[in-house]
This record gives sequence, structure tokens and C-alpha cells, in this order.
Amino acid sequence: MHVLRPITASDFDALKQIAVESGHGFTSLPVNDALLLEKIERAERSFAKNINQPKDESYLFVLEDSQTGDVVGTTAIEAAVGLNVPLYHYHLGKTVHHSRTLNVYNTVDILSMCNDYTGCSEICTLFLREDSRKGLAGRFLSRSRFLFMAQHSERFADTIIAEMRGVSDEQGHSPFWQWLEEHFFSIEFPQADHLVGLGDKVFISELMPKYPIYANLLSKKAQAVIGKVHEKTKPALKLLEKEGFEHRGYVDLFDAGPTVEAKLGNIRSVRESLVCPISIGELDYVDEQSSDTLAICNQGVSDFRATFTKHAHYNHAKHTLIISNDVAHALKLKQGDAARFFRL
Repeated sequence: MHVLRPITASDFDALKQIAVESGHGFTSLPVNDALLLEKIERAERSFAKNINQPKDESYLFVLEDSQTGDVVGTTAIEAAVGLNVPLYHYHLGKTVHHSRTLNVYNTVDILSMCNDYTGCSEICTLFLREDSRKGLAGRFLSRSRFLFMAQHSERFADTIIAEMRGVSDEQGHSPFWQWLEEHFFSIEFPQADHLVGLGDKVFISELMPKYPIYANLLSKKAQAVIGKVHEKTKPALKLLEKEGFEHRGYVDLFDAGPTVEAKLGNIRSVRESLVCPISIGELDYVDEQSSDTLAICNQGVSDFRATFTKHAHYNHAKHTLIISNDVAHALKLKQGDAARFFRL
């Protein structure tokens, strides 16, 4: 069984290994001991807070194999981005050059730097180790965040965003960044990427062009990747699109990967999730092939637990969720407690 839970200090070694495996472009997990420890400590403080509105909390989770005790993945939610350190994006818009006299009408794409997502909540840091990328683990790891957000909506903003990894090669070089580097920065993408991961974003405001960039002035390779995702990120983007996330023209400053957004109440997993009392008992019969797989969580914050299983059944007539003893134990639930769930 895979169980999602809040990260703790004892997960440091596992988190560091995940940071190493995640590679270039995964700026939210830098391979830096001090920063990783600070992320864990910040998450522990966030889960412990008693609050009713989002501020600077960071909820970092790990996915644990209950049989082995191994941490096989991680995911996170930032409650309100851009409040302490500015969050920069480019917005892809249009400008028109028109001359009635010359009968000329040209529409040109432009990139304008902005901070439009300040105060929004962000889902981020989604990574599943390669050995566990089978079955429904990846889908659960992505959608399980919405169980927590639905259960504790007062902790999050109305708009939820996700920054998707843009196009880069195996060495971590981005075609979009190469154009910016040549004209404005003189540092390579992996170095800029690393600085952002360390939280050092001062150079962005110092060196980024202050005026809108005409997209047709970029190299053909740079133009081709604006709003496109890394090959390994395509499955994650498809999952979010099924949840109702949309791309509204905002892209990353460095690799031009798209940022997608949705209103919290419109997210499919939030809308479709139900809360009801549980009844603990073994199910008479479980058809592993045709039975629904349910994603289920308890109602806790610091002791939050979530898992996915076929050993659960929703009784519509009694508005009761019947779960096995193993599932109840994994979720720290006892007879009569309430749980939230949706069909995975």
C-alpha cells in the first residue's frame, strides 16, 4: 500500500536522493542540504499551524511504501506564492501594427514580464521514483493534493497554479534560455536554474529585459518551445488538464514552460470528492479487475494520511464508506470517523 503523509525530519535522506534523481529543471528541490532541511522544517511548521487563511505555508508530502517503509515520491503545495520573494512570469500577449494608408496589418506575439500570480496557491514538487512509476501511483500522487486542499480549503487561495517544466536537453540546456543568455545574461541555464532553486532571484530583476520582448525576434528554436512542456512532463500536464487546469498564456522566464491554472472549487477532484462516515470491515468480495479504485484521506492536518485502494466501497443508501482494517490502520481512522474520497 502507498500512503501519503506530511514530511518529517527523518525523511531527509530520502528527500535528498529524490532531489538528485529529479535532475535539471526541477528547481523546487535543489541538491543542497541546508535548503532541503529548511524545506522540511518549514513544512513541519506549516502543518502545525492553526490558521484560516493562506499566508506563507508550504505543505510538503512524501509517498511511502507501507510494506518497506521506503519513500518513493514527493509532492507539495505552496499556500500563497510571491509574498516574500517575487514570482515572475512572462505573459504571452499580442500587439498589432496597422497602417490603413499602406494597407498593412500585422499581429505580433509579445512576452511581458509580470507578477500576476502573486498570492495564488501552487501545486509543485511532484516526483515519483522510477521504480514506482507503474499502476496508479503517479495519478494518485498528483491528485492526492486535491484531497488535502478540498478538506482544508481555508488554507488555500481561490486560484491554484502549476508551473510545468519546459523544454531542455539532457544537459539541461534550454533553447529559450540560450537566446536570453546570449543577449542579456551571460550565464548558462543550469547555473540560473540552480540559483532560482537556492532562492536567489535578485539577478532576475537586475538583468531581465524591462520591456516586452517581440517573440518573432527570438531564435526559431526559442520560439518553438514557448508554452511547450518537457517530454517527461507531458503525462503530468494531461492529468492536470483533466482536472480542469488551463494555460492562459503565462510561461516560465527561463525555459518558457507553461503555467496552468484553475479555480479551487472547479477542480474535478475537489468537486467530485465526498465526505462521509466510515465503517470498518472486510469487504465480502473484491474484484481486482473491475472494482473501483478509491483515493481516500482522513481529515487531519499534521496527521494527514491518504491512500488509494480497491478495498473500499461507498454505500450510497447509507452514505457510508466501508473500508478494510488495513486501510483504516494506514489512514489512522477508527469506527465512526469521517473520511474524504473520490474515484481514482
